[in-house]
Amino acid sequence: MAHGRILYLEDVHVSFDGFKAINGLSLDIAPGELRCIIGPNGAGKTTLMDIITGKTKPDAGRVFFGSTIDLLRHNEPEIAQLGIGRKFQKPTVFEQLTVYENLELALKTHKGVGASMRFRPNGTQRDRLEEVLHTIQLPSAVLSTAGKLSHGQKQWLEIGMLLMQEPKLLLLDEPVAGMTDHETERTAELFLTLKGKHSLMVVEHDMSFIRRISDIVTVLCDGSVLAQGTLDQVQADERVIEVYLGR
Repeated sequence: MAHGRILYLEDVHVSFDGFKAINGLSLDIAPGELRCIIGPNGAGKTTLMDIITGKTKPDAGRVFFGSTIDLLRHNEPEIAQLGIGRKFQKPTVFEQLTVYENLELALKTHKGVGASMRFRPNGTQRDRLEEVLHTIQLPSAVLSTAGKLSHGQKQWLEIGMLLMQEPKLLLLDEPVAGMTDHETERTAELFLTLKGKHSLMVVEHDMSFIRRISDIVTVLCDGSVLAQGTLDQVQADERVIEVYLGR
């Protein structure tokens, strides 16, 4: 079973109008692990994240968070509350608000609008805000409006907003797409500092970035696991070269 695993999927199937998006997929991730997921377009990477976050319910299979939580019994908001955070490709931050206000808002997402307007963070919450600001390397931009940030800084801010909710597992979809080389390097440093404190699943195409951050790489193809191992191992796999790297 899922003993000693933060995430455990077994023989998962999903079809959309007869198309097998996920086909007998089994996968598990250890607590504190940083797992990279690669594969050609249509391999099932986004559907995999949709299943974990409750957006898509599989036709068959088991999906567990830790050893006891059956994710298939929970909806999207409940899964977020359980400690699974997801970052989509395009950053979604509140452009008119400052960096600090964005983080503050993420801290109190469970409150109504009225309560949010009157909300003032307590000492512990302020400490958490400061900690996250330094983790995402934006203390100097704390009073800048999010709309004025660079693309990379917006991505870091959104990761910071997820961190405010203290997730156990972070799902990150192509986090360095559109970044400069410098921003990509800083993102690698950020992810390496998060590893161990959180579990991370990173879907990415940038091989040099994957090499910088990954221990284990899982290759998806046609909705199931084609290969798994270190980046060198999967890059040397003939099947992976044929379906993905050789293109």
